[in-house]
Amino acid sequence: MSNDHFNADRRKLMAGLGALTLASFARPARSAETKGMGSRAQRVIVVGGAIAEVVYALGKAQTLVATDTTCTFPSQALALPKVGYQRTLSTEGLLSFRPTLILASAEAGPPSALDQASRMGVRIVSFDESHDVASVRNKIQGTARALDAAAAGQTLLERFDSQWTQTAQRIARAQRKPLRVLFLLNPGGNQPMVAGQHTAADAMLTYAGATNAIRDFAGYRALSPEALAACQPDVVLTTDDTLQASGGKQNLLAGAGFQLTPAGRDGCVVSLDTLFLLGFGPRLPDAVAELHRRLFTS
Repeated sequence: MSNDHFNADRRKLMAGLGALTLASFARPARSAETKGMGSRAQRVIVVGGAIAEVVYALGKAQTLVATDTTCTFPSQALALPKVGYQRTLSTEGLLSFRPTLILASAEAGPPSALDQASRMGVRIVSFDESHDVASVRNKIQGTARALDAAAAGQTLLERFDSQWTQTAQRIARAQRKPLRVLFLLNPGGNQPMVAGQHTAADAMLTYAGATNAIRDFAGYRALSPEALAACQPDVVLTTDDTLQASGGKQNLLAGAGFQLTPAGRDGCVVSLDTLFLLGFGPRLPDAVAELHRRLFTS
């Protein structure tokens, strides 16, 4: 990897720290209704794991009646009834819980399900996702407004900002060699996908001081042995679910092309919980710090 790429990624990390000074420009949550936010938030459905984390951190868990299956933290969220997966919601499933408010991630859908729920009188608050610090602040501020929790929201925001500043400064000061990392996603165990530019994984790698080994496309694509050999990752990063579905580190690295890479020859695989790693919720400072530690000590 060239020093130009390494220096560019370091500048991106510092830009993330600087984003805190531009907090007033963070995009507000989009809402289907802007009046009476607090008074009608007694029965809440959350679609999106990071948003559920915010609700719990605000001390508003008692308002929840259901979540989608991506809401896995804290552990109490697992005990709540489920409306299904966030991308495959149904109007009937949502309305069966008689919600007054749905807090929805950018990936919630199909849009028709939320639109129909809105027409039935359910207030919908949805959040854009840009995989950066500003989007986490937006989730905290927007969720606090929707749940009439201004004081708790301000406290959570200040704690998040402080933690993020400390994490970003610590990583920026760290002495380290350039590190090329391939992010692999295959929770079903059948079709490995790799993360290119402008993905949650790409953003996390930059924040952690590493470089995405995939630089020539955006989004996710199927992994090919040729592409794997060409990108020459030093480390393979994946999720705990993917590692389990692959049968463990040895089985994952036994795939075609891995032994032609430094990561394959050295057995360098790092895995983290999916929501912790990719969720971009209030645990982002901890996730970036842990990713940095795991990558540079693997």
